[in-house]
Amino acid sequence: MSLIGKFASVGGATMASRVLGFVREAMIAAFLGAGPVADAFYAAFRFPNLFRRLFAEGAFNAAFIPLFAKEIEGGGPDAARKFAEQVLAVLLLSLFVLSALAMIFMPFLVSTVIAPKFIEDPDKFELTVVLGRIMFPYLAAMSLVAMLAGILNSLRRYFLPALAPVLLNIVLVSGLIAAGFLELSAPDIGMVLGWSVTISGALQLGLLVWALRREGFTMGFVRPRLTPAVKRLLWLALPAAVTGGITQINLLVGQIIASAQDGAIAVMNYADRLNQLPLGVIGIAIGVVLLPELSRALRAGDMKDAQHLQNRSLEFGLAITVPAAVGLAMIPEPIIGLVFERGAFTRETTLVTASVLAAFALGLPAFVLTKIFTPAFYAREDMRTPLWASLISVVINIAGSLFLFPRLGVSGIALATSLAGWISVVFLGTRLVSGGLFRLTAVTLKRMGLIVIASALMGGLLWWVEANFSAILLDAALSVRLSAVLITVLAAAVVYFGFAFMTGGLDRAEFARMLRRRKKA
Repeated sequence: MSLIGKFASVGGATMASRVLGFVREAMIAAFLGAGPVADAFYAAFRFPNLFRRLFAEGAFNAAFIPLFAKEIEGGGPDAARKFAEQVLAVLLLSLFVLSALAMIFMPFLVSTVIAPKFIEDPDKFELTVVLGRIMFPYLAAMSLVAMLAGILNSLRRYFLPALAPVLLNIVLVSGLIAAGFLELSAPDIGMVLGWSVTISGALQLGLLVWALRREGFTMGFVRPRLTPAVKRLLWLALPAAVTGGITQINLLVGQIIASAQDGAIAVMNYADRLNQLPLGVIGIAIGVVLLPELSRALRAGDMKDAQHLQNRSLEFGLAITVPAAVGLAMIPEPIIGLVFERGAFTRETTLVTASVLAAFALGLPAFVLTKIFTPAFYAREDMRTPLWASLISVVINIAGSLFLFPRLGVSGIALATSLAGWISVVFLGTRLVSGGLFRLTAVTLKRMGLIVIASALMGGLLWWVEANFSAILLDAALSVRLSAVLITVLAAAVVYFGFAFMTGGLDRAEFARMLRRRKKA
């Protein structure tokens, strides 16, 4: 399977999760709007999600995969299994201690880190504490899921690890349907959401345990010991954990600042859900596939293949995210209104959420570029450079949020996050080029320029539609608005892909091969 085909496989699984995520968020918006229960749920969920990105996905995707690949090449499957068992033992012990401490001290964490301003509303504060305790075991389950996914990715099995998050949305949607049928109160719906998150973590873990057994890779339990291999992993994982979770760190910073404004946390999460669709589908697909592929190329000393992987990843990432960013920035109100505006989600909330979405969209290409650039460092076991980029991003985000929030409201926080993302990407790209780790080919440079031009043409069309048909897009009946938005998106896609394919901005032969493979499948 080609590189683009692997991206498509992971992206397709992630797309299924994101589509169900839209259903989930639309239902939460209808039941809870941007009220105190929605604020409490999203604030409580952000914390285990942050640690999952910092100490699980980010660290293991960056540090575990290259070391696991080295064990497979150097000692074979038995050596790799022994290394995985050692890591599993240390991970289980660490997760038990961390989870116990977090659940005990959850009131302190909510009042100091998660949402300090909630303390002014005792009911919201108490609900956040309870939900935080309920959902924190999700961190333990997802940390183990991240490790098992890393093993499967190293074995070139990408689809099931990417599909596992679908279970989160299936369980949450099922819980919301049951809550609606039983006509539960808003606080009770919050409790249903909390328990659904934890149950989904156990189900995802079970799925990947089954997937590994199907591959013939089983692990036993051993006594936790800091072996040289585990120490090497921890040494690499510490900076990688911070780097891998930088988006979550920036969102947490924004959440802390936004907790001063009622409904702001919920609004940021609704907007981020739409922003996460292209970011998750493309960014995660590239991040999942590129690191193990690049690690193998570098281990084999094949620099030509390594350069090819990076250039193709850059083309693929920009080809999807640049037009997506333009679309989300140009017509955010019709999209937000169509997806969320019903029940407790009012027109006023739509307009505020749309402004936040537009600000997030400005940084969308930067977030995907980060997923493309960082594997080049991780595959070489250089964790410090991405760490410096992350620290710069956090400083810019904090300063920008503190400056812009009093002036622009919650949109200022999203704008600061986007600005921080671009500054981080510029830093990473500069270091890659100056260090001789990456070189843009003439073909990639040409395609990048054509992608930008195609996106600009598409943006012009969207601006004209918004200027002349805003009443239909926002105020017509639901069926009319749905048809209008779909027609607008289809017309924009025709303009973008038509220009890109005709001028060579997109590789027609590669897309044709991918489509043929899907038809045969």
